[in-house]
Amino acid sequence: MHNPHRSILAAPRRLAAIALVAAAGAAQAGGSLSVSREVEVDAAPATVWKLVGNFNHLDVWHPAVVASTQKGGIRTLTLAGGGGTIVEKRTALSDSKMSYSYVIQSGPLPVQQYASTLTVMTGAAGKSIVSWTGTFNAKGAPDDKAKEVIQGVYDAGLARVAANFKK
Repeated sequence: MHNPHRSILAAPRRLAAIALVAAAGAAQAGGSLSVSREVEVDAAPATVWKLVGNFNHLDVWHPAVVASTQKGGIRTLTLAGGGGTIVEKRTALSDSKMSYSYVIQSGPLPVQQYASTLTVMTGAAGKSIVSWTGTFNAKGAPDDKAKEVIQGVYDAGLARVAANFKK
């Protein structure tokens, strides 16, 4: 019997694409599991925010996203490798705090009630720290597998952000 979660985890590129997609119809944001990742970036916070701060530009900096469209506070992401689409709703935006939050409304990930925040903070000596955190519940997979998928999403995106500013 084919286990879709096992095949997701078996191919890192496919993992990053599929991992961006979450379970359909999350009625409430936030869950009991959490993932938090961050990366140091060799650029000033305002410069990094220009790259990551536009809610509709995930396709510009995340390797698993090939297209993004937005209507109001809702964005639809098209994933690489035929990974499908994900629909997300922005729930908060602060350019002054260089942060936005969102929830996933639909998609095939093994998570539900997913809520996330992306923030750019001041680092040491002209550098930045980009933080990506999320809470969710596992759906159709063990907790550790759901966490592994979300960690893969965050790690792939943050690595690409940092690579954009390598000196």
